[in-house]
Amino acid sequence: MRNKLKGKIALFALAGIAMVFAVSGIVMWLWNCLLPEIIGVKAITFWQAMGILVLSKILFGGFGGKGFHKDKFRRLKEERMSAMSPEEKERFKEIWKQRCERGFFRDKC
Repeated sequence: MRNKLKGKIALFALAGIAMVFAVSGIVMWLWNCLLPEIIGVKAITFWQAMGILVLSKILFGGFGGKGFHKDKFRRLKEERMSAMSPEEKERFKEIWKQRCERGFFRDKC
């Protein structure tokens, strides 16, 4: 039983590694076929494609796991908003509207 579990784990790890290499190859192929002609950039190597893939995962995809996901954020927001009175909701919306108009991180001057 333990050997089957170890075999499945090893197979899963190898499949994951193979998937990363395959997707990196696809990224390199698409980049080299499309972008040099469209916007005039240089062709990239396999390792550069893998770096682009990792960078895009960090910037846009996160790493999954038990992190703070959009659904959890939406539920938390709805719970907090439902506990507010109509006046508090209006004040909250007004504050966020002001922050968005003048820039979120600027001082309250």
